[in-house]
Amino acid sequence: MRTAGIVLLVIGLIGTVVFGIQALQDSKSFEVLGADVAVSSANWTPVIISVAVLVVGVIIALVAKKR
Repeated sequence: MRTAGIVLLVIGLIGTVVFGIQALQDSKSFEVLGADVAVSSANWTPVIISVAVLVVGVIIALVAKKR
């Protein structure tokens, strides 16, 4: 059980980093009245799912450690 938690933790961490970097790079900027404005056009769903997997992995690893 602890191994499954660690695997989920690692997968969630990798997914969060990869999808987070992609989401941060998906922005478009334009100039309005001399100010540079950036608008994000990213899909944040994969980042949210990766964070959820990461949290579940941490919870499983900690619960299995106590047993």
